[in-house]
Amino acid sequence: MSVPGKDRSVEIVETPERTAHRALLYSLGLTREDFAKPFVAICNSWNEIVPGCVHLRPVARAVREGIIAAGGVPFEFNTIAVCDGLAQGHVGMKYSLPSREIIAASAEIMLQAHRFDAVVFVSSCDKITPGMLMAAARVNIPAIFVPAGIMGPGVYQGKKFALPGMREYSGRHLVGEVSDEELAHIEELGCPTPGTCAMIGTANTMACLAEVLGMTLPLGATTPAVASAKLREARAAGRRVVALAREGVRPSDIMTRAAFENALRVTQAVGGSTNSLLHLPAIASELDIKLDMRDVDRANDSTPLIAKINPSGTHTMDDLHRAGGMPAVFQSLGALLNREAHNVCGRSVGEIADGAAWADREVIRPREEPYAPKGGLVTMWGSLAPEGAVVKQSAASPKMWVHEGPAICFDSMEEAVAGVLTRKVQSGSVVVIRYEGPVGGPGMREMHMVTSVMYGAGLAETTALVTDGRFSGSTRGPNIGHVSPEAAAGGPIALLHDGDVISINIPERRLELKVGEAELARRRADWRPPQRVEKGILGLYAALCGSPMSGAVWKAECKQ
Repeated sequence: MSVPGKDRSVEIVETPERTAHRALLYSLGLTREDFAKPFVAICNSWNEIVPGCVHLRPVARAVREGIIAAGGVPFEFNTIAVCDGLAQGHVGMKYSLPSREIIAASAEIMLQAHRFDAVVFVSSCDKITPGMLMAAARVNIPAIFVPAGIMGPGVYQGKKFALPGMREYSGRHLVGEVSDEELAHIEELGCPTPGTCAMIGTANTMACLAEVLGMTLPLGATTPAVASAKLREARAAGRRVVALAREGVRPSDIMTRAAFENALRVTQAVGGSTNSLLHLPAIASELDIKLDMRDVDRANDSTPLIAKINPSGTHTMDDLHRAGGMPAVFQSLGALLNREAHNVCGRSVGEIADGAAWADREVIRPREEPYAPKGGLVTMWGSLAPEGAVVKQSAASPKMWVHEGPAICFDSMEEAVAGVLTRKVQSGSVVVIRYEGPVGGPGMREMHMVTSVMYGAGLAETTALVTDGRFSGSTRGPNIGHVSPEAAAGGPIALLHDGDVISINIPERRLELKVGEAELARRRADWRPPQRVEKGILGLYAALCGSPMSGAVWKAECKQ
């Protein structure tokens, strides 16, 4: 059998010795005619607990309709999914980043074991899209992504807000500025529809980057979850993936070095989540493309900030979509992007940019009239972070870009929250949270609960936070994460004492500990890593994961 687009499934439908395989396929209701068609997987993240996933059954059904219309045979399966919002502030957040590896591995297993010819990934919240992108790159069969779509914003007293605003109301409630009744009312307004939260947090950052990498149809990242346009997009994706299979176009043909460089620029231009600097290197590594943190700096230096989406600004994701979405961002950035990079739709970035409907030049500004001359994300280096750290400068007040203060050290997120609530944390200090890295956590939790409480307590413009953990894409303030080496690996952050002076200089990208070398050597001689025994996936993740600077991916390669 020689059928265009049926390169792998022939292994389970051809030749007499595959009789048992064909019998099993007949048990699914397939016909002999189906055996000659491309077998297309629908890798869905639907479940009933994650708001970004709960609406995805009809979306996957529309994908199925498109596949059938184009002459393919669809087969749907599911992956796991974690809602980072629901996992915030407790042990559940330890499982979020490891879930990325499980999502990638589970998709890989299903696609390889059943010899699918192509796949549509119905992706969603924070670790789902990057995990699926890793799987797409790893398996490298024709693939296309349908992002879940954006959640509508909350509206209170005539003003739009997203989830960061909800958490800040909570912080204000803790200090008595918001009543119980008012808070309860706001809670009911904060998340009015399913979809990925209405800010440019990690979920929407990664959906946008999937589009920039060329793996979604144009506007796929920002189309509202409940819009009929999302179902039309899903049907189109189902049809298009069958064409990709017949054309032999694979993720490695789309996600090139040029595509990743575009992704770094767009991340800077729209003030994307710091978590993108974990996920982009992880995805690139599956294609043997190395992204160095210095690539981030080069992109920052030459890319203006052209959009300020919540939490960095007052616009929400629906504003970004209405303004023209990623195609309009492409048009604004112009020659700063590689226009020859391609999209699964068959057009280049340049062609998509030229055809963009750029409807609002305040939400997406021209690159000549930006919100800031440099982009949103910065890497930092120095005696406290010899291997690097990251900060979302666009989410911090410029008055805190240069800061020096005494360290107040905590060995967990919970201790830090208690320190803020009991007023141990004083204005002007530098909160240090350590042993929250990939190994030390394990799982590299987001410190969003701490930053929300600090914001509510009025500390966001006077007090910095430094951690070997990470931050939610919805975080605001002078918060430096991914400090490497992490404390559990014996990094300098493990040697800090209360009162040690920390110097932060975001414009110069410096993060320094003002303690002499002799004193640090003395402390290092006395330091011992904490002894923790973790079972299950956390123990496996801690044993296998690498540095945040290379994506905190599993080091799972074995020599044979």
